[in-house]
Amino acid sequence: MKNVVVFDYGFGNVRSAERAVARAGARVEITRDLDAALNADGLLVPGVGAFAACMKGIRAARGDWAVQRRLAGGRPVLGICVGMQILFARGVEHGVESEGLDEWPGTVGPLHAPVVPHMGWNTVRAPADSALFAGLSAEERFYFVHSYAVHAWELPPDSGTAAVAAPKVTWATHGEPFVAAVENGPLWATQFHPEKSGDAGARLITNWIGTL
Repeated sequence: MKNVVVFDYGFGNVRSAERAVARAGARVEITRDLDAALNADGLLVPGVGAFAACMKGIRAARGDWAVQRRLAGGRPVLGICVGMQILFARGVEHGVESEGLDEWPGTVGPLHAPVVPHMGWNTVRAPADSALFAGLSAEERFYFVHSYAVHAWELPPDSGTAAVAAPKVTWATHGEPFVAAVENGPLWATQFHPEKSGDAGARLITNWIGTL
C-alpha cells in the first residue's frame, strides 16, 4: 500500500483530498510534518483561496522547501487547484504580483469569460499519451472552481531530457483556453478538483497513485 501525505498548510480541502486518496487504495495522512512530507511515496499539495495567501501559508510551513527537496530527488508531487497555480513563477491578482514556487515559468492571471468564477463541470483536452488521464474518455467532465488560470505554457516542447519526458499539458476552455493539468516528470498538477469530480476524478487519483 502506498503512503500519501496531504500537506496541511492551512489552504486546502484536506479532508476531501484525504477521502479521495483513501478510496483509491493508498494510506493517507494529513500533516505539515516535514519528515513525513519528504518520506511519503506521494505528496499532495491542495490549495484554495488567493495565490498570495497560499504562498504565504506554504512558506510559513516550509512546504516550499519540502516540494523542492522532493522534486530534486525525483519524488512525486501532485498539486490541486491553487496548489497547481503556486507551482508557476508568479500570480497576478487585482494588479498585485506575487512570486510562486517557480517550478514552471508562467503567470497565473484572471480568467476572461462571460461568467467568473468558472464554477462547475467542464471537459478537458488531454494528450493522447497522458498517464494522468489514462482510461478516461474525452467526454469525461471534471469539477472546476476558480477565477484565475495559466493561459500560456512557456516551457519549450523539447524541454524533456533523457531521464524526464517532455511535459504533457492538458487544456480546457472557459471564455478562453487555459492550462487544466500538467504532467512533468515527478510533478503533476490539476486546475480542477479531482477529489470532487466523481468517478472520473477517482480514476485520475488512482492513476497518480499507480505511478508512485
